[in-house]
Amino acid sequence: MRIAYLSTFYPYRGGIAQFNAALLKALGEKHEVKAFTFTRQYPEMLFPGKTQYAEGKDSDEDVGAVRVLDTVNPFTYSKTAKAILRFKPDIMITKYWMPFFSPSLGTVAKRLKKKGVVNISVLDNVIPHEQKFYDKILTRYFLKSNHAFMAMSQNVVDDLLSFAPKANYILHPHPMFDFGQQVSKEEAKTKLELSPSDKYILFFGFIRRYKGLDLLLEAMADERVKKQNLKLIVAGEYYEDGAYYENLLKKYGIEDRVIMRTNYIPSDMVRFYFSAADMVVQPYRSATQSGVTQIAYHFEKPMLVTDVGGLSEIVPNGKVGYVVQPNAKAIADSLNDFYENNREAAFVANTKSEKKRFQWDSFAAAIEELYKRAKL
Repeated sequence: MRIAYLSTFYPYRGGIAQFNAALLKALGEKHEVKAFTFTRQYPEMLFPGKTQYAEGKDSDEDVGAVRVLDTVNPFTYSKTAKAILRFKPDIMITKYWMPFFSPSLGTVAKRLKKKGVVNISVLDNVIPHEQKFYDKILTRYFLKSNHAFMAMSQNVVDDLLSFAPKANYILHPHPMFDFGQQVSKEEAKTKLELSPSDKYILFFGFIRRYKGLDLLLEAMADERVKKQNLKLIVAGEYYEDGAYYENLLKKYGIEDRVIMRTNYIPSDMVRFYFSAADMVVQPYRSATQSGVTQIAYHFEKPMLVTDVGGLSEIVPNGKVGYVVQPNAKAIADSLNDFYENNREAAFVANTKSEKKRFQWDSFAAAIEELYKRAKL
């Protein structure tokens, strides 16, 4: 089977590009695959971070993607469809995470659909976290251009069915990311220039309001949490004004208990941040699923997540961590329980068995199943 994959790939950076590279590799174990990506992903004025591009060259992420599609230049849509058709694919895979991409990806998919190519989209979100008035129109256009869908949480399934009640889909959890081998906490703290005697929790990933970092900062000011000799590492780039969070540090008097590493974290440094942490905290106000949980599973780290979207499907409460309501008190309650009752060893042991659910070959097999269904 020949599979074309149109989405963001190296030289673009970030979790979605990393996901795409890992899935392409898994599919390539059994099929002929080819990656296609953007000449321009976002106009610079619309990109909230410092840069869209990877700074170095990671051999695991550079899959030789053909750069052909400009999201804001409709003249490249036909060019992209023709380039993919020359590969003669049976399947085209896209990754969908926001309506901005609907015109470009949807139009290419529509043209391939007319030529008998089966279009399958891996859905990060159907309804975006930060909504605009035009989202539904664009999303509906994109969904109609596809034959089948991979959803990674029940929340995404529900949103998909609200647009397309008869959609052909498979629900499969987000597979684990592999960011290398874990190191000891001592080695990780030394690498990151952290105090070896302190305990650390980790907030990882780009910073936007819906991710609830402000709730975690408020929880860090709880008197019970203060007594734990505990520090928070914030490792991720601001995708909004950082002054809001800097002011919260001062307001709560926790400047000396929060380490702000607010640059993009290169792939080769990820393992040190996770290795240094006792627990990974995702205090999100909204979510579908999250790649951060899958990095935590890879490094066998306990997790604290909020009960939003599909996070509770991935993190069994009381087994590998906590599922709490998205408020500062609930977060502080669980942080205190984790340390007061020495939960780390038991949670770590449970992550080792629980993470077996999240394999790339299983995800690839689900895509094969969707193709078979679409051909019936």
